[in-house]
Amino acid sequence: MRESVEAEVMMKFLVSEELSFRIPVELTYRAVDPYAIRMTFHLAGDAPVTWAFGRELLLDGINAPSGDGDVHIAPTRPEELSDVHIRLQVGGERALFRAGAASLVAFLDRTDKLVPLGQERALGDFDGNLDEALGRILAEEQNAG
Repeated sequence: MRESVEAEVMMKFLVSEELSFRIPVELTYRAVDPYAIRMTFHLAGDAPVTWAFGRELLLDGINAPSGDGDVHIAPTRPEELSDVHIRLQVGGERALFRAGAASLVAFLDRTDKLVPLGQERALGDFDGNLDEALGRILAEEQNAG
């Protein structure tokens, strides 16, 4: 059985209304961490930056504004399948990205084939997997800081 799903999509990094850059973003989903997806942003001249957040948040944000914390996702035109804005925030710093909804839907469809939505808890040793995933996330944060 496959253990992960990966895809690379091009997104626009919206610096201002007048300035944007196309950047490659790696999307990763792992069965050992079934509730989360990871986006690794490759900005020219900087080390890659990885954000992890809920798979359901991405799914919900394709259709309607979603997110209460450091990650907000919203369609650019809620009345139709359109581009999606992804806003990431750390303290007072914000970054805004625009991605095509179709590529995100295709990625989410592949994650659903690996672990169907609602079936995440049925993956056996969920608590052990959660402890392992939290340990990895904390180690990544310490290494990044």
